[in-house]
Amino acid sequence: MSQTITFIGGGNMATSLIAGLISNDYPAEDIHVADPEQSKCDALKAQYGVKAFTDNQQAIIDADIIVLAVKPQVMQTVCKTLATSVQATQPLVISIAAGLLSKDISRWLGGDVSMVRCMPNTPSLLNAGATGLFANDKVSSEQKQQADQILSTAGINVWVDSENLLDAVTAVSGSGPAYYFLFMEAMQDAAIKLGLNKDQAQQLTLQTALGAARMAVESDDDAAILRAKVTSKGGTTEQAINTFEAKQLRDIVMQSMQAANDKAIELADILGKDE
Repeated sequence: MSQTITFIGGGNMATSLIAGLISNDYPAEDIHVADPEQSKCDALKAQYGVKAFTDNQQAIIDADIIVLAVKPQVMQTVCKTLATSVQATQPLVISIAAGLLSKDISRWLGGDVSMVRCMPNTPSLLNAGATGLFANDKVSSEQKQQADQILSTAGINVWVDSENLLDAVTAVSGSGPAYYFLFMEAMQDAAIKLGLNKDQAQQLTLQTALGAARMAVESDDDAAILRAKVTSKGGTTEQAINTFEAKQLRDIVMQSMQAANDKAIELADILGKDE
């Protein structure tokens, strides 16, 4: 018998996870979603056959798993309205909201909650995501497996043993897509300055990024070895790589990711304060 999963919030990430569950033959009747917009509820019901509600309390009746998919800024308010029901039924709670610590969410839900906190990224919307997950001490091995099943529909999962490592996950994969987009922008701009038109620059840059990523994922070699295989001594690639190294690219990446890590810590402190 399937567990009843309730999504609080019917936005893009929740919709992506619902679509993934349905495509993996999870029973639609065991998936509930709550969203204040009736039009969104109607669309989710029509497309996936799930049960949709505009009232959170209705949606969580008999829920074995609650996925909190609301914006961090409204999480405290939402959780406090759910606290009585959560304390009565003791479901597994999964948060996919950025920047909110599990201890704060658990406190808003009345305390002592079985909680998995996740840090997904935007490619999860294409089922190509990378998600970091942390389970608190209340989560059983079975519940951990359930959380893994839900999030794996969006891509790969990496579990961490310490919650503060989710700040590093944020710096790597949470914010990471934007780093690659910036590098793509820079390559396209450079290609245009070298004489290619905008369409040519874009096509060549994006396909090169896709091809390089696929080689890295599908090869047994790590990134350093793959780079070395492309870099012929005295050739054009070596000249470019030497320039990157001379300009301290590695230091720039380290400093930038440290800044993202530190900002994640700062945001958690701000968002976790009681209203």
